[in-house]
Amino acid sequence: MILCKPLARKLTFFLLSLTVFSVVNTISAQDVAAGKALFISKCASCHNPLKNGTGPALAGLEERHKWADHKELLKWINNPAGYMVSDAYTQGLKTQYGSMMTAFPDLTLKNVDDIVAYINDAAKPVVKVPGDTQPEKGNSNAVIFGVISLILGIIALILMQVNSNLKKMSDDAEGIHRPDPVPFYKNKMYIALMALIFFAVGGYFVSKGAIGLGRQKDYQPVQPIYYSHKVHAGINQISCLYCHGGAWESKHAAIPAVNVCMNCHKAINEYVKGPKLYDESGNEINGTLEIEKLYKYAGFDPKNPTKWDPSKSKPIEWVKIHNLPDHVYFNHSQHIRAGKVQCQSCHGEITAMDEVKQVAELSMGWCINCHRETKVDFNYSDSSGNKFYSIYEKFHNDIKNNKMDSVTVKDIGGLECQKCHY
Repeated sequence: MILCKPLARKLTFFLLSLTVFSVVNTISAQDVAAGKALFISKCASCHNPLKNGTGPALAGLEERHKWADHKELLKWINNPAGYMVSDAYTQGLKTQYGSMMTAFPDLTLKNVDDIVAYINDAAKPVVKVPGDTQPEKGNSNAVIFGVISLILGIIALILMQVNSNLKKMSDDAEGIHRPDPVPFYKNKMYIALMALIFFAVGGYFVSKGAIGLGRQKDYQPVQPIYYSHKVHAGINQISCLYCHGGAWESKHAAIPAVNVCMNCHKAINEYVKGPKLYDESGNEINGTLEIEKLYKYAGFDPKNPTKWDPSKSKPIEWVKIHNLPDHVYFNHSQHIRAGKVQCQSCHGEITAMDEVKQVAELSMGWCINCHRETKVDFNYSDSSGNKFYSIYEKFHNDIKNNKMDSVTVKDIGGLECQKCHY
């Protein structure tokens, strides 16, 4: 009995350590998951963990500047404009990328810890065994469950047949005469069961296909002129609103007229300094020839620029990429100007695209999730604020009394049907 006590004590200590280790691992996983959710909603429109976009790649950020101190990083995230005044490093980031980071005053130190945990996790190298072509985990599980279900179904049919044969042999031994069994294809119970399975499976695929009707995620049509957003909006940092000014003032972002293109291309008639251009098939594009296509639409002769008559220009027949159903109301100015939503939130890293494609599915669920998560800038006291938000007196009082820390679009009616549907 005396010898058993130390053994029991060691066993108890081992189990306790194992439990603590499991809890720590669980908490760590939760931090990464929470960080991923925050990263997607706050950072993904401009940043990628592994490559530069509108902003720098974030992998290894703790090795840069003062960011190993997450409190210092939080100051920058909460108030970039104020932090940058006395910080040369962040001033250099603005010069390099052409814009200042959006402020996120609602993020806490715990949020920053979670986001950094996710970035570090996403930056871990994936070790692949040569020749290893195993499917992804989710697909692998689906295949395994399917195979197991098929095997169990076959075993069930075999056992049913064995049971029928044994029963027949028993009846024959006892001299009991029974009618011959009904063939499988004539058995009403089996026919009804197969019909139910057919309608269930068929209904699933029909409904899934119907839900996807009209959605064009990854739609990337060939345009009449190869126009690179990466060259124009990315490298040359032309503001989105220069070409799509309607996004600031009206429901539609609008496609620029040929005359807007010619504001620059009256002087720029060759593509010589930019990076090489390639289409989606990998074929190299001659940028100068694409400018000549623009001149044909504009009726412009670069050898006689003074004789150009803009009124004789023909519109370029651009192929529309992003389409919403006719019964859906979407206002660009309401999102861009009042909501201060970045273009990249819906259109992806547009400044890194040559040929533009639809990145988001633009489904009802996608829009609703954005309204649930997006926080409203309730500032209305200065010239940059939205005076409309002053009518929400209850929310302003609740924020002052610390009853709530922020207001999302859903709180101000963003989930009401009539907001988006006629």
